[in-house]
Amino acid sequence: MKREILRVGAPSLSRVAEAVGEVDDPAVRRDAADLLEALMAFREAHGFGRAIAAPQIGIDRRMIALAVPGWPDVIVNPEIVWTSAERVTLWDDCMCFPDTMVKVARYASISVRCVDLSGEVHLKAQLPLAEAELLQHEIDHLDGKLSFDRAVGENATVPRSEFEANRAAFARQVDYCPQP
Repeated sequence: MKREILRVGAPSLSRVAEAVGEVDDPAVRRDAADLLEALMAFREAHGFGRAIAAPQIGIDRRMIALAVPGWPDVIVNPEIVWTSAERVTLWDDCMCFPDTMVKVARYASISVRCVDLSGEVHLKAQLPLAEAELLQHEIDHLDGKLSFDRAVGENATVPRSEFEANRAAFARQVDYCPQP
């Protein structure tokens, strides 16, 4: 089943997603397949996108699809179990508003406990910054939060086209800016 990515303003994006009970439930498996399909379609259409949370396509489950080496394709019920003392600022993007960048502050590292679709529990400890910021972003979606809810500083939003045209200048405004 093809599901569209919801845009900012969709009421379901502000709701807290329900925990997944049984990973072998056929409905959970169908939703996981839809989530993976949505991630791959977005990546193909836009050239970016490392992960997508289920609420972004209207699925009310604590589930995230990932295109990140070393991670399962889909994780369920992820929880942050540790945060670093250090925080960093960065420009965040999102599939729900692909033409906008938002300046946010996030923990420099986190540890995440989750379950994969086989039921295996994973603990990903003290994640590197690129993975830490990604997982914080996606878990925010599960908690009904968007990057706009985490915006910091003046001029915290910028059109992606302006950001890309002046990437070096925008990179100087934050602690961390991944390379394209």
